[in-house]
Amino acid sequence: MTDKTIAVLSALIRPAIEPHLPDWVEPRWFASTDELMEVVPEAEIGWFDLYDHAPMAEGVRRAEKLKWFNSIYAGLDFLPLDLLAQRGVTVTNGAGINAITIAEYTLMMMLTYAKGYRDVVRAQDRREWLLDSPGKIELAGSTALLLGYGAIGKLIETRLKAFGVEVTVVRRSGGADGTLGPDEWRRKLGEFDWVVLAVPATPETEGMIGADELAAMKDTAVLVNIARGTVVDQAALVAALQDKSIAAALLDVTDPEPLPTDHVLWTLDNAHITMHLSGRAQDKMFARSAERFLANLGRYRRGEALEPRFDPALGY
Repeated sequence: MTDKTIAVLSALIRPAIEPHLPDWVEPRWFASTDELMEVVPEAEIGWFDLYDHAPMAEGVRRAEKLKWFNSIYAGLDFLPLDLLAQRGVTVTNGAGINAITIAEYTLMMMLTYAKGYRDVVRAQDRREWLLDSPGKIELAGSTALLLGYGAIGKLIETRLKAFGVEVTVVRRSGGADGTLGPDEWRRKLGEFDWVVLAVPATPETEGMIGADELAAMKDTAVLVNIARGTVVDQAALVAALQDKSIAAALLDVTDPEPLPTDHVLWTLDNAHITMHLSGRAQDKMFARSAERFLANLGRYRRGEALEPRFDPALGY
């Protein structure tokens, strides 16, 4: 028996947090799925991220003593959220951990399209000296509709405004400052050059961009999705790209992932696919996550609110 708090923790983050763990925490490290399943039933605190989401979900089911679950992932729709809510487990996620790099990646994708940089790279591979730019779009003076105004969305807005883009934000509450509410943005889709998706994956956002929304966009407009593949009706998107009813889609995410090698999206020149790399284009994720977890340990001990709080009932 021990009066310490048992925390089941991934060996991947052990070097970053073990030297700083308080003496009231008894860590149980795991380096494999089998090791996780062995130790998880005793966990009061759990941080058991895996690349494979299925055993993470199974670990949650088996962790009947769990009071606080932490994850480096922002989207946790693959977990049994109803069970976490039923058990009253406090959940903290990775919201904002990679916001900087994802915002930078969004801007990179837009600039790459605007300047035709993909064709520039291809020309370099051919050792061909281009005499004109394959892309002639200037971000300055263009308009963007930004759906999703969390940590990522706010940083995207800042960076787009720095490039002279006029940004209109969609928020649940709407606003008198030009912000649109959830019932207003669809009828204004035809006003924007860029439609940027930075929403969480929830039942409410699933398929929010479908055939009707794509048809409402300008034929010169570009869809940018750094949210989740499921927020877009992918079949409708393929049809819109094939018909050129929109100019292009810049997709860091698809449905499913990985995208099958024979999927038609790979063949469309106006589909730019970046394989969900936006959050990986950095080297500070684990350091930031460790700092956040250690700070939350102190709050947990003192009975204070943990952050950022993920609501299993809402899905974000």
